[in-house]
Amino acid sequence: MERCLDRASQAVMRLSSALDEYADAQDALRQLSDYYGSDAWKHDFADDSADLLLTDLKRGVLSEDAVWNLLEDVRDLKERMREIAL
Repeated sequence: MERCLDRASQAVMRLSSALDEYADAQDALRQLSDYYGSDAWKHDFADDSADLLLTDLKRGVLSEDAVWNLLEDVRDLKERMREIAL
Protein backbone atom coordinates (compact mmCIF):
# COMPACT_ATOMS: atom_id res chain seq x y z
CA MET A 1 0.00 0.00 0.00
CA GLU A 2 2.91 2.31 0.64
CA ARG A 3 4.00 1.82 -2.99
CA CYS A 4 0.46 2.64 -4.10
CA LEU A 5 0.54 5.83 -2.05
CA ASP A 6 3.95 6.80 -3.46
CA ARG A 7 2.92 6.07 -7.05
CA ALA A 8 -0.39 7.92 -6.75
CA SER A 9 1.22 10.89 -4.98
CA GLN A 10 3.87 11.24 -7.69
CA ALA A 11 1.28 10.96 -10.45
CA VAL A 12 -0.91 13.62 -8.84
CA MET A 13 2.04 15.99 -8.45
CA ARG A 14 3.11 15.51 -12.10
CA LEU A 15 -0.46 15.98 -13.32
CA SER A 16 -0.87 19.11 -11.23
CA SER A 17 2.33 20.52 -12.69
CA ALA A 18 1.26 19.61 -16.24
CA LEU A 19 -2.15 21.21 -15.68
CA ASP A 20 -0.45 24.39 -14.45
CA GLU A 21 1.63 24.47 -17.63
CA TYR A 22 -1.45 23.76 -19.75
CA ALA A 23 -3.38 26.54 -18.00
CA ASP A 24 -0.53 28.95 -18.71
CA ALA A 25 -0.71 28.01 -22.42
CA GLN A 26 -4.42 28.85 -22.78
CA ASP A 27 -3.78 32.32 -24.16
CA ALA A 28 -1.38 30.91 -26.77
CA LEU A 29 -3.97 28.27 -27.73
CA ARG A 30 -6.66 30.95 -28.12
CA GLN A 31 -4.34 33.05 -30.27
CA LEU A 32 -3.50 30.07 -32.49
CA SER A 33 -7.16 29.13 -32.81
CA ASP A 34 -8.08 32.69 -33.79
CA TYR A 35 -5.16 32.98 -36.22
CA TYR A 36 -5.73 29.63 -37.93
CA GLY A 37 -7.82 30.23 -41.04
CA SER A 38 -8.03 34.00 -40.44
CA ASP A 39 -7.27 36.63 -43.06
CA ALA A 40 -3.91 37.19 -41.34
CA TRP A 41 -3.05 33.48 -41.68
CA LYS A 42 -4.13 33.48 -45.33
CA HIS A 43 -1.96 36.55 -45.98
CA ASP A 44 1.04 34.96 -44.25
CA PHE A 45 0.47 31.70 -46.15
CA ALA A 46 0.34 33.57 -49.47
CA ASP A 47 3.51 35.49 -48.57
CA ASP A 48 5.24 32.23 -47.74
CA SER A 49 4.10 30.64 -51.00
CA ALA A 50 5.46 33.67 -52.87
CA ASP A 51 8.82 33.33 -51.03
CA LEU A 52 8.37 36.73 -49.39
CA LEU A 53 9.22 35.53 -45.87
CA LEU A 54 12.70 35.18 -44.45
CA THR A 55 14.26 31.84 -45.34
CA ASP A 56 15.22 31.04 -41.73
CA LEU A 57 11.74 31.78 -40.35
CA LYS A 58 9.97 28.84 -38.71
CA ARG A 59 6.81 27.95 -40.65
CA GLY A 60 5.07 25.28 -38.61
CA VAL A 61 2.05 27.52 -38.10
CA LEU A 62 1.69 27.84 -41.89
CA SER A 63 1.74 24.10 -42.54
CA GLU A 64 -2.03 23.88 -41.94
CA ASP A 65 -1.70 20.45 -40.33
CA ALA A 66 0.40 21.54 -37.33
CA VAL A 67 -2.20 23.91 -35.88
CA TRP A 68 -5.14 21.68 -36.85
CA ASN A 69 -3.49 18.66 -35.19
CA LEU A 70 -2.70 20.65 -32.05
CA LEU A 71 -6.28 21.89 -31.75
CA GLU A 72 -7.56 18.32 -32.27
CA ASP A 73 -5.17 17.12 -29.55
CA VAL A 74 -6.60 19.78 -27.23
CA ARG A 75 -10.14 18.56 -27.92
CA ASP A 76 -9.06 14.97 -27.28
CA LEU A 77 -7.34 15.92 -24.03
CA LYS A 78 -10.41 17.78 -22.81
CA GLU A 79 -12.50 14.69 -23.46
CA ARG A 80 -9.98 12.46 -21.66
CA MET A 81 -9.95 14.82 -18.67
CA ARG A 82 -13.77 14.74 -18.54
CA GLU A 83 -13.79 10.94 -18.66
CA ILE A 84 -11.11 10.59 -15.99
CA ALA A 85 -12.77 13.15 -13.72
CA LEU A 86 -16.03 11.22 -13.58
